[in-house]
Amino acid sequence: METLDFARDLARGAGAILRQHFGQAQVTSQKGPIDFVTEADLASERFMVETIHRQFPEHGIITEETKEKKTVAEYTWVLDPLDGTINYLHGYPHFCVTVALRKGEEIILGVVYDPVRDELFWGERGKGAFLGEKRLQVSSTKDLIRALVTTGFPYDIATTPRTNLREFSYLALHGQGPRCSGSAALDLCYVAAGRLDGYWEAGVKPWDTAAGGLFVTEAGGMVSDYQGKPWHPFRGEVLATNGQLHPALVDALK
Repeated sequence: METLDFARDLARGAGAILRQHFGQAQVTSQKGPIDFVTEADLASERFMVETIHRQFPEHGIITEETKEKKTVAEYTWVLDPLDGTINYLHGYPHFCVTVALRKGEEIILGVVYDPVRDELFWGERGKGAFLGEKRLQVSSTKDLIRALVTTGFPYDIATTPRTNLREFSYLALHGQGPRCSGSAALDLCYVAAGRLDGYWEAGVKPWDTAAGGLFVTEAGGMVSDYQGKPWHPFRGEVLATNGQLHPALVDALK
C-alpha cells in the first residue's frame, strides 16, 4: 500500500505541473515532424524522477523524454510525464500522466491521472482496477457493429508502411465509428472503465500502455498483440477489449 500511495501522489503531483503550464505550453525540442517535447513534459518528468530517487534510490527508472534506465534493479518505474502532447500543445483538454511499477518482467501496479477531469485510475495486479474508489468493469458489448473502439496513428505515419489507415477504414465500416483521442493511456483506461469496447495500436511505447494494460485485465478484459498472442508492454503492439469482442477484433486486424 505504501508504494501504491506513493504512485498515486506522484501522478497527482506531476498532473498539477501540467495544469500549471496548460494553455501556455512551449516546445523545447522536436523528435520528428509531428513529435514534440514541451517544457511541461520536462518539468513533470523531472519532478517524478527526483521524487522516486529520494524515496526509492535503489529502483530503476524508464521515462519517455530522458530515457533514463537502470533496469538491473528488481523494481523499475515506467513513466510518461505527459501522454497526449499534441493535444496539450493545442489546448485540447485530453492528456494524462502515467506511472507503472515493474517487478522483474511483470507490471505490478499502475496509476493514470487525468488532471483536467481530476480522474485518477489505479490498480494492482490481482487486486483490481479502480477510478477513485469505484471498481472498474469492462463493457458487455458482444457485437462489433455495436462497438465503440479507438486507436492512434504513429508519429512517422508519413514514412512508415504500417500507417494503421487500412485497419481504421475497415473498422469505420464495421463498428460505430472508431475514435482517435491522442492518448493511448486514457484509451486503455476507458476500455477498463467500459466507456470504450476496444482499443488497438502499433508502435506504442511501454510508458504508453504499461499501466492501462494492467487495468484492462484487472477489469475483466483481454489484452494481446494483433494475433491474439500474449501481450507485453515492451513489444510495441496492443489490442485491448472487453474480452467478448476480442476474436472479432483479432480477425478485423488481419
